[in-house]
Amino acid sequence: MVDNRKYRVYKIIMLVVLVAFITFLFTSIGMYQYFTNNAKNQNSLFITSSTNSDIEETLNKYQKIINQYYLGEVEEEKLKEGAIKGYIEALDDPYTEYISKEDMQDYMDDTTGNFIGIGIYIVKNTQANKIQILAPIKNSPAERAGILPGDLIVSVDDVSYTADDISVVSKKIKGKEDNNVKIEILRGTETKTFELQRENIKINPVEGKVLQNQIGYIKFSSFDEGTAKDFKAKYEELQKQGIQSLIIDLRNNGGGIVDEALEIADYIADKDSILLYEVDKNNKEEIKKSNNNPIINLPIIILTNENTASSSEILVGALKDLGKARIVGTKTYGKGVIQQLLSLPDGSGLKITSTKYLTPNKREINEIGIEPDIEVKLPDSVKNILLVEEQEDTQLQKAIEMLK
Repeated sequence: MVDNRKYRVYKIIMLVVLVAFITFLFTSIGMYQYFTNNAKNQNSLFITSSTNSDIEETLNKYQKIINQYYLGEVEEEKLKEGAIKGYIEALDDPYTEYISKEDMQDYMDDTTGNFIGIGIYIVKNTQANKIQILAPIKNSPAERAGILPGDLIVSVDDVSYTADDISVVSKKIKGKEDNNVKIEILRGTETKTFELQRENIKINPVEGKVLQNQIGYIKFSSFDEGTAKDFKAKYEELQKQGIQSLIIDLRNNGGGIVDEALEIADYIADKDSILLYEVDKNNKEEIKKSNNNPIINLPIIILTNENTASSSEILVGALKDLGKARIVGTKTYGKGVIQQLLSLPDGSGLKITSTKYLTPNKREINEIGIEPDIEVKLPDSVKNILLVEEQEDTQLQKAIEMLK
């Protein structure tokens, strides 16, 4: 997953890659900036020096050996693409990835929420060398089938994959609407197989209601285009019902477009408050501030858990540091880096980690996360954190108690 609308800000989760179901990001994928700069502006990044580099010389040597000895048919374009992918993957950054020309349109569809799939956020789990499910999307085939956050994908249609195959898996799970896909997952020591029917995944991320004691409750699963506008509309709807305080539920929210998170923070923070620091590789800082007077002046509690990631953490960090909200739940995921999606001249793309972000108090988040003000864990009896009954939701009940 910027206040300048020339850029599209993205999630990936935390490593969150959005798949055919939203990969983010994730994960999701925290995808941050989506660049639609024309090829002319970007060509300067990809001009090859007239003098061969060591990498070019090495590849040329292997090319000669292959041409001389390899028995099979040589597809130069396929070899070139493989070399690029290998070069990018060797950065060992779970959020940086090469996107082929053929995959670019599907990728763009995913990041804007238009896709056919099974409805999950996925990230790389480098420790297990598997693709991990960050969270299924509400009311998606994956959620209905019982797929849970933390499940590890072992295979798709009987083909095994590792963490580095996340783009391949993303494409593999896509397909025609109403067609099936077979997913094998590892949950702890237990292996489970799901036969899921692909659907047109429709995301309606902002839900709301009035709880006891005139407490407003708003929940959404990702920061997609228009989420901030929907959040404002839902808040105004609850406001008309006389709410006196507000709970914002960001549990299992893998992030998304950072602009949307900043806009929601703008509804709550005082004008000219610092919301976010962006720091590039040269330690150059860019400061993001609130532009407007707040429209929400109620006591606020934000619910978080280990799947609260990326843009969600930007909102949590900003409101916590500014004293505009208290945080209840468990520590967040810890994705504090931002990716730019560069459109290359040949139609392919490169999603590359380019900056890190800091909270208003200049706290780092990446691989650290944000600690809640009050830690509350769900009871052991809860088997599916996405399907918690209100009466056994200890985190929600604690927030209600604090706001009474």
